[in-house]
Amino acid sequence: MRIAVAGATGNIGARTVAALEQAGHEVVRISRSLGVDLTTGDGLDAALTGVDAVVDATSYEADDRDQAVAYFGTTTRNLLAAEERAGVRHHVLLSIVGVDRIEGNPHYAGKREQERLVTEGPVPWTIVPFTQFHDFAATLTSWTEQDGVATIAPLLVQPIAPADVADILTEIATSAPQGRYRDVAGPEPQDLVDMARRTNDTRGHAVKLVPTWQSLLGPEWAGDVLLPGEGARIAPTTFDEWLAKPQ
Repeated sequence: MRIAVAGATGNIGARTVAALEQAGHEVVRISRSLGVDLTTGDGLDAALTGVDAVVDATSYEADDRDQAVAYFGTTTRNLLAAEERAGVRHHVLLSIVGVDRIEGNPHYAGKREQERLVTEGPVPWTIVPFTQFHDFAATLTSWTEQDGVATIAPLLVQPIAPADVADILTEIATSAPQGRYRDVAGPEPQDLVDMARRTNDTRGHAVKLVPTWQSLLGPEWAGDVLLPGEGARIAPTTFDEWLAKPQ
């Protein structure tokens, strides 16, 4: 198959490109750095010529809700319109478990707009909700760290290895559209503070962690908000196994 990956240079996009190519598929990389701009549509029609399926693994971080909604809305509309013109038969969207449970987060608001446009759009689709990735905890502390101290919320998560995400996206992109897919998670629930501590220790990065709800994520994220629902698909790689591999 000829499959395009939007966000092809990102954390998940690059891994998905590699997984698709390893499976023998022809991959079209969509990224602004590669000359295809989702915000303007420049280069999209040429990139999607002859494409059977598109995997949208784009991401965008914004502090402002309206900005996030505008970005995801614009890029998704442009991508779907170009897919319709090109006759693409399957749009696969990387989404988040529990995206409807968190109201105050700009990124989640943007992802909800993205999901809405895909479900109402002209291209047959599959939306795949994943839990947080194994590197999520260390990423959060890198955002809050100052003078060797980082705040982090004491969340309960069930993280998944980025490589497993890529493998599952590859499987789904090469199958028929399935609508809303079941939740996908890693094998075990984890404490986010412990994940951050262990990841930073493994990487040799010394940082003092301060668990607090006054960090980037507040108490609305507590409890089982981020955990997968019943009947979830469980990916194989544990957090321990991920930590033991070179990153």
